[in-house]
Amino acid sequence: MKKKLKIAVLIEKGLLPPKSKKRFSKAKIEEWKVEYDIINILKRTGHEVYPVEMFGELEPLREALDKVKPDIAFNLLEEFAEYPLFDQQVTTYLELKKIRYTGCNPRGLIIAKDKALSKKILSYHNIKIPEFEVFPLRKKMKLNKNNKFPLFVKSLSDEGSVGISEASLVRTEEKLKERVEYLQKEYSTDIIAEEFIEGREIYVGILGNTSLTILTPWELILKNLSSDTPIATSRLKWDIKYQKKAGLITRAAKLDLKLKRELESVSKTIYKALRLSGYARIDYRLTPEGEIYLIEANPNPFIAKDEDFAASAKHKGLSYTKLINKILRLGMSYKPY
Repeated sequence: MKKKLKIAVLIEKGLLPPKSKKRFSKAKIEEWKVEYDIINILKRTGHEVYPVEMFGELEPLREALDKVKPDIAFNLLEEFAEYPLFDQQVTTYLELKKIRYTGCNPRGLIIAKDKALSKKILSYHNIKIPEFEVFPLRKKMKLNKNNKFPLFVKSLSDEGSVGISEASLVRTEEKLKERVEYLQKEYSTDIIAEEFIEGREIYVGILGNTSLTILTPWELILKNLSSDTPIATSRLKWDIKYQKKAGLITRAAKLDLKLKRELESVSKTIYKALRLSGYARIDYRLTPEGEIYLIEANPNPFIAKDEDFAASAKHKGLSYTKLINKILRLGMSYKPY
């Protein structure tokens, strides 16, 4: 992107990164890694960068828009007012103010972040999904007697493996009830319990609004754990020492050409059906028989340098600078009206 832009970078309050990573531990850097990487790459590319810290009020954004008059907002918010489904309120406000922004549009955020709604829509498009049941918050729990155990239990709306542990995989009604009640009390969200699909965990990154670029399929592998089916627990995602103990690696998935093409086709169908834009990551389970099951679609996934999405893009031929410039161009060209 040759034109130099004025960019408001929207970040969660408290995650404004320092100018240098020196003297900080790896664990501390993880807290603001993506904010640090994005702000620095935008500055190095020559853009004017204005970080805007937000929590539960739109006032900081309104003030920044009035003062800076940015060309575009680079949206790094994963939630708003501590609720994942409220981040769409920010993009809706930007559209009302006719300010361009990066990442997914409000409608795509609403649909994709509701794991049950998105699965219902995709089943209509003949996408294979695990059977599931939803347990609404503050409603009496009713168990489906036809449940196929084991079941995987998680928040209906939270992201980043929040609340996911080895205990998320339940094999009896008693454990299902126990886990649902625990998660509802701990995180105050509706809970989804879905059929656990044995197999490989594959991620497919996508860039685009109408014309789509499919990145190299990426695979999560745990070399030191006995199970052939990896589970991306919260501990695995954020605990660096545990990652080493588990032998965590992610790499380009080894797939035959037919399966790779099928993954690309399915990913495009999902992206379009959920009305996504900007960029997203689609998570799958690939069974030993070669069946592709959607686990969830993630708009605005983690795009820190050297993490999975960026590594997948690099394998496709997009350096980190090119990737961020591509995301900017998509934001500048998106037409919501």
